[in-house]
Amino acid sequence: MPYLYRAPGPQAHPVPKDARTTHSSGQSFEQLRQECLQRGTLFEDADFPASNSSLFYNERPQVPFVWKRPGEIVKNPEFILGGATRTDICQGELGDCWLLAAVASLTLNQKALARVIPQDQSFGPGYAGIFHFQFWQHSEWLDVVIDDRLPTFRDRLVFLHSADHNEFWSPLLEKAYAKLNGSYEALKGGSAIEAMEDFTGGVAETFQMKEAPENFYEILEKALKRGSLLGCFIDTGSAAESEARTPFGLIKGHAYSVTGIDQVNFRGQRIELVRVRNPWGQVEWNGSWSDRMAFKDFKAHFDKVEICNLTPDALEEDAVHKWEVTVHQGSWVRGSTAGGCRNFLDTFWTNPQIKLSLTEKDEGQEECSFLVALMQKDRRKLKRFGANVLTIGYAIYECPDKDEHLNKDFFRYHASRARSKTFINLREVSDRFKLPPGEYILIPSTFEPHQEADFCLRIFSEKKAITRDMDGNVDIDLPEPPKPTPPDQETEEEQRFRALFEQVAGEDMEVTAEELEYVLNAVLQKKKDIKFKKLSLISCKNIISLMDTSGNGKLEFDEFKVFWDKLKQWIDLFLRFDADKSGTISTYELRTALKATGFQLSSHLLQLIVLRYADEELQMDFDDFLNCLVRLENASRVFQALSTKNKEFIHLTINEFIYLTMNI
Repeated sequence: MPYLYRAPGPQAHPVPKDARTTHSSGQSFEQLRQECLQRGTLFEDADFPASNSSLFYNERPQVPFVWKRPGEIVKNPEFILGGATRTDICQGELGDCWLLAAVASLTLNQKALARVIPQDQSFGPGYAGIFHFQFWQHSEWLDVVIDDRLPTFRDRLVFLHSADHNEFWSPLLEKAYAKLNGSYEALKGGSAIEAMEDFTGGVAETFQMKEAPENFYEILEKALKRGSLLGCFIDTGSAAESEARTPFGLIKGHAYSVTGIDQVNFRGQRIELVRVRNPWGQVEWNGSWSDRMAFKDFKAHFDKVEICNLTPDALEEDAVHKWEVTVHQGSWVRGSTAGGCRNFLDTFWTNPQIKLSLTEKDEGQEECSFLVALMQKDRRKLKRFGANVLTIGYAIYECPDKDEHLNKDFFRYHASRARSKTFINLREVSDRFKLPPGEYILIPSTFEPHQEADFCLRIFSEKKAITRDMDGNVDIDLPEPPKPTPPDQETEEEQRFRALFEQVAGEDMEVTAEELEYVLNAVLQKKKDIKFKKLSLISCKNIISLMDTSGNGKLEFDEFKVFWDKLKQWIDLFLRFDADKSGTISTYELRTALKATGFQLSSHLLQLIVLRYADEELQMDFDDFLNCLVRLENASRVFQALSTKNKEFIHLTINEFIYLTMNI
């Protein structure tokens, strides 16, 4: 289930600094280590225990694994021996070649490597069986602490290991990454670019070999010089082709890392070479140039190259730019903000909408450059619960002169100005754009509607760009309650109400919630234009809470008449959105319906309302609709009263206050 409440609005892109502690104890790596040293014990990580639950969630070990510390495997373990290099990475019995390819690329960038693998740890003085690694996740750095117990079989490491059996930085890194994602099994299958981004916080670019630009060699050369991480692989036509060996010694569907590029003179010609590494280390390219591969062969035999840029500077350009970055965290929630792509017009408009203001042109240009990277969050971690990577993308529209969430009719009559190249089932989709200065609306979405996920949207711009979440604000515009009609001016309908009210209420002319339930249901059941089962007692209690001005927990007739006028308006509104006369309205129409009553709510509040009041078919009946409106209006009026009387006491926004009261 996606997280629902977050601080609204864009967030600054964090610069590398102290990573956030993630251990359940709340203690940092150093605090945990010192605690173990003082006790004279070796650290055991209760968050990621040495048990099968940390290994697999679907499978079971085919052989009995034994968890051992490095000192129990070899006599003199070393954390890093002679520097961390690509030759320290040998794949074990886990299908995570994509991760290993990323690690091999990481070793080529010493600055990035030192960020992921802090140098304040070893098997020497201060050793306490505890290590830590740092990974980038959704715009923040996390410090992941582990103990050094590793799965073995017959005293050999089962998974990732170094060619030198005394060196342990690489299997410990793999364990920390497995913990980050929930288990070792969660690491099976993936794309190297995913781990590359988690190691750097960089931005991904993908090149299809068939569509590669003419200067592709120069692009790769520039990428390696800038410290970018590079991977490549061969597409498979079917699952049966996965890990099939080609006649030239390459493995289909297997992740390789690009670790070098160079030119040599051969028989009077300049030959372009590229060095590609297979994490298996067993099956190698057997064509010309052996360990190195001619660039023309590289383009002919591989299908795709992935580049993780540490900055989003275009590799086609020579100048290095300073990019401005903003980050938006959001959710697609079934029934409220999971509208799917433009193919689904009825729900597309309900997706989150981010306003992008491009104010400054690029130097010497007439347009503004920016890059949009949309990432779905935690899908690998959620694999154990059956979650898959969703097909995602985004569209960009010119913004009309409105400062509100755009409705269905806008998208019916306006085409997008730009969009992601494709909707695809990758963790992240990113593309570069150039548009004239102006205001635009960016809409991230899944391809299909009703699919739930959290997402992180990063917008990089060469010049300062202003972004704003169009769904983050709450605007309440409630009319003052009308004054009751004098008895001598009552309509025939109101006179009938008075007679029924007197009959139920008695001499004091006040009704309890139970009596109000009887009155309302007796009247509403006679109305033939609305379908409903019956109003619930909880709705009537909420009505009294809203309308009871005397505070005695009952409703007087004048209070009831004011509410009846309000109720008639709400009934008319409900009927307008009950298009099929089923007695229910779709939750995707709820934003518009609530706006008509004076409530323009944030996406987070809409998500909460849908979760609380909608049924499994994403429909809301009249009783739930009424209960929702009554609670919203009650919360709004309470907030207005409190903020007027106690301006210094109320430190919440109206959005936060309503969110809290709707949760009670």
